[in-house]
Amino acid sequence: MPAESATETTRRLRPIPAEAPAPPPAPAPPSETPGVERPFVSFGRPETYDDPVRVRPRGGRTRPRTLAAAACVVLGLGLIGGAVTGSWLTGDSSAGTDARSEFAAAGELWHSVPVDQLFPPTVQGEGAGPGGADRTWTRVAVAPDTGCANAFDPLLRKALAPVGCLRLLRATYTDATRSLVTTVGLLFTKADATAMTSLKARFQKEGLDRRTDLMPRPYAAEGTVAAGFGDEQRASWTVSVLTDAPVVVYAVSGFADGRAVTDPQPARDAMKSGATTAPAQAGLGHDAQGLADRVERGFRRTVTSATEKPS
Repeated sequence: MPAESATETTRRLRPIPAEAPAPPPAPAPPSETPGVERPFVSFGRPETYDDPVRVRPRGGRTRPRTLAAAACVVLGLGLIGGAVTGSWLTGDSSAGTDARSEFAAAGELWHSVPVDQLFPPTVQGEGAGPGGADRTWTRVAVAPDTGCANAFDPLLRKALAPVGCLRLLRATYTDATRSLVTTVGLLFTKADATAMTSLKARFQKEGLDRRTDLMPRPYAAEGTVAAGFGDEQRASWTVSVLTDAPVVVYAVSGFADGRAVTDPQPARDAMKSGATTAPAQAGLGHDAQGLADRVERGFRRTVTSATEKPS
């Protein structure tokens, strides 16, 4: 047999030194497929770009930023609250100032606005007649601006007394057929907004605008179709107390032929569907309410124009 080589390549014939036993392999996790074991995979620690740098915990900056934002909100609310409180204490409200200025300006328009602007020569009442029919009213007379003596029934004059009478402007109109006449008026009072609001509330609560013993009187002008328009000819009326201006708007209507009316009716009642009184059948409630509404709208436009600030 040949001699053994000095460099063996096998350990089959020579004893092998004892080595530390290898740890037993970890049991493989159960497989979802019966009979097949899932291979076990071990992940090492992931590499990072800044291992030497301490990583800031998540949300580390959130709390300071949240506190700063909350502080800004509180500060902002405090400034707003202070400003509002200051305006309450000093009465420095632009909205309130504008309203007061407009109210005051409205009370002075009686001597600065042309009569044709307050009482136009012709007033169009689109849809203002019975059943939504159109109306057209033509001015036949304008009364001189005066006080309120003899312009109202005694009880109405007494009801209006708390707001005073600064000036009274009136004009009388006729319809397109010249068979109906209506006097419309603007009573400029001496009252402030509080007194006007109180008067309006009283009219509404006590129904003063519906009582036949509290009616405005017409303006009958000689030489016109309204020459015979007196107290006995009053057929329908309306009275509106404004609260954003020291003004009471009213209108009273009747027949142009001078016939007396024994059952005058408030405009809103005469305008009701199915009303059978003479004023209702003739559309006199519509005339009184329609003219009063349009004169009031024109007056409000005039107030707005007079108080507008240049842009």
